[in-house]
Amino acid sequence: MSKRFLGLKCPIIQAPMAGVQGSALAIAISNAGGLGSLPCAMLTPEAVGVEVAQMRDQIIYTNGTQNPFNLNFFCHQLPAQDADIEAVWRRQFANDYQTYDIDPARIQPAPLRLPFSAEMAAVVEALKPDVVSFHFGLPEAALLERVKRSGAKIMSSATTVEEAIWLEAHGADFVIAQGLEAGGHRGMFLSTDLTTQMGTFALVPQIVKAVTIPVVAAGGIADAQGVKAALDLGAVAVQIGTAYMLCPEASTTQVHRSALQSAKARHTAITNVFTGRPARGIVNKLIESVGPISPLAPPFPLAGSASAPLRAKAEAAGSGDFSPLWAGQNVTGCKEIPAGLLTKDLTP
Repeated sequence: MSKRFLGLKCPIIQAPMAGVQGSALAIAISNAGGLGSLPCAMLTPEAVGVEVAQMRDQIIYTNGTQNPFNLNFFCHQLPAQDADIEAVWRRQFANDYQTYDIDPARIQPAPLRLPFSAEMAAVVEALKPDVVSFHFGLPEAALLERVKRSGAKIMSSATTVEEAIWLEAHGADFVIAQGLEAGGHRGMFLSTDLTTQMGTFALVPQIVKAVTIPVVAAGGIADAQGVKAALDLGAVAVQIGTAYMLCPEASTTQVHRSALQSAKARHTAITNVFTGRPARGIVNKLIESVGPISPLAPPFPLAGSASAPLRAKAEAAGSGDFSPLWAGQNVTGCKEIPAGLLTKDLTP
């Protein structure tokens, strides 16, 4: 069943990873028989169109049908800017600003991750992707209906059984069971309580039992043996992100690549200090000094402005001290090989 999911030859879905990939990685995975994904939350509608044009041009056809791909969006609510909260947050970096000769009064707001909107729904209607996936729940019913009418299948992340049941009740066609081991942002949306989060191989069978829609496993899976274990627990496919971050098709920075290849990558933490929302990354100076979880961090996605200039200056000097080095708990699958070859290696 897993190898027939969405017509895929390989039961592998590439996790959308904003900031470390564009269409090139998605194209490579789709051409290898998996499901390539394009993260769209930090792209303009025009940029999404350009990337999808590349995908339409380069993804191969199998039996007369182009191999499928996925467009991914966020479903958060944008909070109001609060100058007092921002000022308190910037004071946490006062010594670092001095070290790097940064005037906090001159720091500009960082680019925001935007929630799915009517404008993006129009993009989906025009581009007609095979799959549209969401993080942090689902968009409002009217927008979701527009996506469904485009012909796209709907997928979203659940970090608890309750979230999976909610997603099925509100129109998801598939659910991604995102275990605690997963890198990047937690998809949690019904609760902010981190004690509700559980590991992948505890979460998957419980969600499989609780819902009738297909379940995709995600988090800490880095080789074919792990993929097989997830399929044996009832998943129809596995979503993998971290393992692809060293592939040549990924746009992972050299600082991030070096961290993934170092012993430091064995120590990750869930932290809110980079964006204001819990996400797993390699522990670095910023996490150690401010976090990992700080009640002072502005709400997602506003927290990133304060550390952005520190990140830029540190990375220019070859340091990842202030960078969000997103990674799951298992980096052993990271390989500097073409993503298509890695996709086939991951297939049991």
